[in-house]
Amino acid sequence: MGVKKIPMRMCTGCREMKPKRELVRVVKQTDGAIALDFTGKLNGRGAYICKDKTCIEKARKSNALSRAFETKVSEDIYAQLETELDGIE
Repeated sequence: MGVKKIPMRMCTGCREMKPKRELVRVVKQTDGAIALDFTGKLNGRGAYICKDKTCIEKARKSNALSRAFETKVSEDIYAQLETELDGIE
């Protein structure tokens, strides 16, 4: 048996490649709504961000999620990310 490959994704905040399980997925669903996806199974285009406040701030300042989804991402999504992060820690 070979070693199981670990899927890697790039954080939109710090731009580092990390294991998919260490990141939070933000999804632009087919209807255009943007939501947090902790299961990793929602349909739509996904972007990943670290579970770190500095990465969320970097993504907010550089509009990284807006560029990833090619649409305006509201401040509510960033606030929701920070709230969920406080619940994890």
